[in-house]
Amino acid sequence: MKKKGGTQFLGFMVKEEKEENRGSVEFQVFSFTKKIRRLASHLELHKKYFSSERGLRILLGKRRRLLAYLAKKNRERV
Repeated sequence: MKKKGGTQFLGFMVKEEKEENRGSVEFQVFSFTKKIRRLASHLELHKKYFSSERGLRILLGKRRRLLAYLAKKNRERV
């Protein structure tokens, strides 16, 4: 997906926003998703690399908790 002015990801992350809001929850979810995709493709090639698998599980947990926090926070805003 392309959007004028930068790359769009998940409908809420535009490149300019990403550079400005590195501490935001949305950016952290974006960053974890990129890392998860990279580790998943790495594990497809190296199936017995268990330390990468452990790192992937840790990232999945962190992203899941951030998404739960974001969902809770958005409900409170409305």
